[in-house]
Amino acid sequence: MVRNKDKGRSNNKIDSSQDLYSEKFPNILNILIKSSKDFCTEKSLKRRFPIIQWIPYYNKSKFLFDIVAGLSVALTMIPQGIAYAIIAGLPPQYGLYSSFMGCFMYTIFGSCSDVNIGPTAIMALLTYSPVTNFNANFAFLGTFLVGCIVFMFGILNLGFLIQFISIPTITGFVTAATITIGSSQVKPLLGIKNGASGDFLQSWKNVFIHYNEIRLYDTLFGLISLVLLIAMKKPKGLSKFPIFSKYLSISRNAIVVILGIIIAYIFHINGKQPFRLTGTVAEGLPTFQIPPMKTQLNGREYNFFEMTESLGVWLITLPLVSILETIAIAKAFSKGKIVDCTQEIITLGLCNITSSFFRSIPVSGAFSRTAINHNSGVKTQFGGVIAGCIVLLSLSVLTGIFFYIPKTTLAAVMIAAMISMLEFHEIIEIYKTKRIDFIPFLRTFIISLWLGLDFGILTGVAINVLMSLYSTSRPVIHFKVEKIDNNDVLIITSDRSVNYSSAEYFKSAVMEKTTMEFPDVNCIFMNGTAMNNTIDITAAKNIISLVDDLKVNEKQIYFWNWEKEAFHLIMRLNKDLHDLFRFGNDLNEIMSNLKEKSKSQLTVVTTDELI
Repeated sequence: MVRNKDKGRSNNKIDSSQDLYSEKFPNILNILIKSSKDFCTEKSLKRRFPIIQWIPYYNKSKFLFDIVAGLSVALTMIPQGIAYAIIAGLPPQYGLYSSFMGCFMYTIFGSCSDVNIGPTAIMALLTYSPVTNFNANFAFLGTFLVGCIVFMFGILNLGFLIQFISIPTITGFVTAATITIGSSQVKPLLGIKNGASGDFLQSWKNVFIHYNEIRLYDTLFGLISLVLLIAMKKPKGLSKFPIFSKYLSISRNAIVVILGIIIAYIFHINGKQPFRLTGTVAEGLPTFQIPPMKTQLNGREYNFFEMTESLGVWLITLPLVSILETIAIAKAFSKGKIVDCTQEIITLGLCNITSSFFRSIPVSGAFSRTAINHNSGVKTQFGGVIAGCIVLLSLSVLTGIFFYIPKTTLAAVMIAAMISMLEFHEIIEIYKTKRIDFIPFLRTFIISLWLGLDFGILTGVAINVLMSLYSTSRPVIHFKVEKIDNNDVLIITSDRSVNYSSAEYFKSAVMEKTTMEFPDVNCIFMNGTAMNNTIDITAAKNIISLVDDLKVNEKQIYFWNWEKEAFHLIMRLNKDLHDLFRFGNDLNEIMSNLKEKSKSQLTVVTTDELI
């Protein structure tokens, strides 16, 4: 018996000194020194400047592929840039101003050769609000601030926050965004001049109010352009000419826009113009300017802080959406490689910061142009330099031609792009796989359409967080009665650790089960293998309270094989519970030791009473 008793004590031997229980804080100075040393290593330098990795191996063959890809991307970027500026409520040239710096910066800092950074439909639509509610300077300052926020996200490794946005929420947001953007283009597609086109409801309300302004030629040419764009995306009957078919699909936007320019110009030289045209596009390269830190609006001067305050929730939504777009695209085209999300976020921030000095709207990863880059066989990030240079060239010499682009053609380009973004199969998969996931999808989708995309994505994130918190607050608790050393013992096992969100539920569940379903079992062991460093003071206080509540019901609980961090936390609150913690794999041995200890204590008490 002595041998078993000693063995049992050795299993439960824990130093009860204060030093053991005290929380160990990290040495901040050592961490900073290590981080500084790591930052100066060759590995870190290559990670932060990916161009160092591929530039030594660059050759003529890769250069030729990059030229083809850059040209293909530029042929799409130019008409899209003009269209995105109009969606944002800005003159056409601002879409082109937004299209080149992202290409240049991504060449240096970007880690995925396929990704194209520039204006996108979603970012343009979200920019419409500050432009129309205030003025363009708010949007340009917003680009700078969005860049700073995104850059800090990357530096502080906060990219994990994107994990709170689930696929159903993303799908709901993207679906609502595509429908909203497509709806905003119905007005120019039909040739309607008056009224605003912003959110989903406003766009359709405007169409019905101004239906008498619908122009026949604009409508017909817009619909024909839309049909051509859809048909050329996957051209049939050209299987014998795969190369021609491939580049026909890649260049479809440019082909339709050029066709529109030619037809509009022919009408113009003949003294007729049945279409509403894009109009004057400012000629020349954008000047380098510090983002506006103050502006005049309705006779009042807004300083930097007032402008920032006016942007409000926009400064939360835009960084979130831009990071989401870029990371999703980088992962989709990573070719089996692990995406360095931190580096992509840092790069996105730098792209926005530098673009803001050229009067750009916020930029992010563009799915359609990234797909074109990929399909064109781009080899390195240098393809972005080619695309950016062509955009600058177009600003220098082609702005006169842009005057003749029919607005209905640009609308068709945007609607076709939105149709390709709709993912009906994703919605069906969500519904079929797990019905509860349809709730965040539906809520995000409806609110995005009804109240706007910014409120939609924030509501979706809030729903995700609440659902996640609810899940963590309801651990699965198993109760099992076993016969150990001729005694009935209730063993409680939780599938996860307890924290503040699950503390009350955990305590209530244990009390209810032990008193209602197992009233005759007085010895309880709580298996603590899942109790780790996520346990907090709220959970610890509830567990300490549970011990007292069970004693009132003449039940004794022991904490079996708890993780060191959880054990130490409770010890820091109440050292009197030290003897309730038991360690070892053999419960029979632990029970035997407890009985021996109980007998010895009883003997001591009896002797004292006799004296």
